[in-house]
Amino acid sequence: MSVQNNSGISEFIFLGFTHQPEMKIPIFILLLLIYIITVAGNLGLVLLIRMDLQLHTPMYFFLSNLASLDICYSSNITPKVLENVLSERKTISPTGCFVQMFFFVALASVECILLGLMAYDRYVAICNPLLYTSIMSHTQCIKMASGAFIAGFLTSLINTTLIGTLSFCQSREIDHFFCEIPSLLKLSCSDIFVAEMFAFICAGLVLLGPLPVIVSSYSYILFTVLKINVRESQRKAFSTCFSHLTAVAIFYGTGLFVYLQPSSNYSEGQHKITSLFYAFGIPMLNPFIYSLRNKEVKDALRRLRERNKCNNHFCRFKTT
Repeated sequence: MSVQNNSGISEFIFLGFTHQPEMKIPIFILLLLIYIITVAGNLGLVLLIRMDLQLHTPMYFFLSNLASLDICYSSNITPKVLENVLSERKTISPTGCFVQMFFFVALASVECILLGLMAYDRYVAICNPLLYTSIMSHTQCIKMASGAFIAGFLTSLINTTLIGTLSFCQSREIDHFFCEIPSLLKLSCSDIFVAEMFAFICAGLVLLGPLPVIVSSYSYILFTVLKINVRESQRKAFSTCFSHLTAVAIFYGTGLFVYLQPSSNYSEGQHKITSLFYAFGIPMLNPFIYSLRNKEVKDALRRLRERNKCNNHFCRFKTT
């Protein structure tokens, strides 16, 4: 990743969202509020899963990993964006830029694979309930999650290394608010064919690889649920899948739009709007999607409130 040696560039400059000074404070407050909600929501979900023994299942094991990823994913981008919103010169060092890009690609890749694993978990739970505990054992879940992290970080490492060997001599202005592969490829004066093709192939594998698992899993789930005669059982099965399907639709919709096209085929304005949504919107929405439409999470919250009430009554009783 010898960007500085290859090109002599000591820093990159973000063009950011807007050049209107009066918009700086509102944008800063909005992004800060989104970041606080994102961290609080996902951290709260992780803590709830750890505290409630009834949520110690494979589904919530993967969900806690997803929530932890969203905290890291948002924290990788937001602090620098907040700093640059208020700064006159919105700069980042080459090293900082490539570190940001590495973790962004790695965490997004792991999240994509985790969504596929969560779909497979729902398939086994609904279509093969008698084998569920043996197929989705705790050891097996750890292996699956570890494989997702290894694949995501290895993919990002190769992508970052290839782009790090390019020269950046035409311009140092990144028409974006964070370091991302398509925006950096546009700045290079080297031959970007290999780096662009590898990024395109990796994006295809990471995004489209889990898609057959998700589609086939939910196809089998749909056929299985429709055969169930009991309405309550149908409703419960659909409710456990609805939140995951919503998260998949949002994540894949934005990811496919951004990455599965050549870097020359999109407008930067359109790309920034889409990037805003998947960099800030998705990590904020995920904990709400998985809690507001999920009866088990609602029940866990109710049990936690009742436990706190009991503890408070006990404390008042002890003091009297």
